[in-house]
Amino acid sequence: MKNALTIDLEDYHQVTAFARNNGTAATNHVSRVERNAEKTLEMLARHNCKATFFTVGSVAEEFPSLIRRVADAGHELACHSYAHRQISLLTAEQFRDDTLRAKHAIEEAAGVPVRGYRAPSFSITSASSWAFGILTELGFDYDSSIFPINHFNFRMKCAPRDPFVINTACGALVEFPMTTLQLAGARAPIAGGAYLRVLPYRYTRWGIRYLNDREGRAANVYLHPWELDPEQPRMKGTLSARMRHYFGLRGAATKFDRLLHDFDFQTLRDWSAQIQTAIGQNEGAFLRMDAATLFSLTA
Repeated sequence: MKNALTIDLEDYHQVTAFARNNGTAATNHVSRVERNAEKTLEMLARHNCKATFFTVGSVAEEFPSLIRRVADAGHELACHSYAHRQISLLTAEQFRDDTLRAKHAIEEAAGVPVRGYRAPSFSITSASSWAFGILTELGFDYDSSIFPINHFNFRMKCAPRDPFVINTACGALVEFPMTTLQLAGARAPIAGGAYLRVLPYRYTRWGIRYLNDREGRAANVYLHPWELDPEQPRMKGTLSARMRHYFGLRGAATKFDRLLHDFDFQTLRDWSAQIQTAIGQNEGAFLRMDAATLFSLTA
C-alpha cells in the first residue's frame, strides 16, 4: 500500500511555537531553509520517493530557484499559507489575500499549478470554517488541515480519520486528515512531525503497518525540513515551545531515512486523483459533509 508523504516547507524560525507580532515569525534570523530542503531532497532521491511540499509563500518569493528544483525533481508543490500565520488570527478577507499571494508565488516559482492546501499548525477550526469555501473559490482541489485528535490548539477527536469530501457553496474539496491510531476507544497521533521525533521509531513503524495491514488505511505522513537540522540556532521561547521544537532533532534524520526505506509513498496529488476517479465511478464511495456538520462533530 502506498502512503502519502508531505513536507511542510517552512524555515525553522517561522514555526507557530515561536511566533510573535500577532502570530508572525521574527524576521531577524538567518535562513536555513535552502540547506534543509536540499537535505530533504537528497534523502527522497536516494529512496526514489516523491512527496507533496506544502510550501510557505514567503519562502517561494525569496528562494524561487529552490521551489523550481523541488518541481524539477518530480515532487508536488502545494500551499502552506504566505506568512505561516494561524488562520484563527485572520479574517476571511485576510485569509483570501494571504492564500492567493502564496499560491501565486509558488506557481510563479515552480511553473506548475497549485491544487492542495494545508493550514499552518492545522488551524482551520469551527471559528474559521469559511476557509473551505475560500479554498474552493481559489481553485484548490484538496485540503490537509484537519488533525482528528484533541490538541491544545484544537479539539477534533471526532472528525473522520479517512479522506472525505467537504461540500461548500463554491464546490467540493477532498479532505486528507492527518493520520491517527484508534486503539481501545482512544485516538493517538502517529505519522510525523514531533511524533516521529519524540516517539521510538518502532512505534511509528508498527503504527503505520497496523494501519496498512490491519485496517487497510494509508497513512498521511508529514515532516518539516528543519527537523533534519539539529545544528539550527536556538530561539528564545517558553519551555513548552522549546521542548516541542528541539526535542528529538538529533535522531530525526535517521528515523526519516528508515521510514523512507520501510514504506512506499506517493504525493497527495496522486492520491487525490485516485479518489476523484473512485467518486466518478461511485458517487457514494466517500463520506460527504459540509463544514458545519464537520465541526458539529467536535462540539
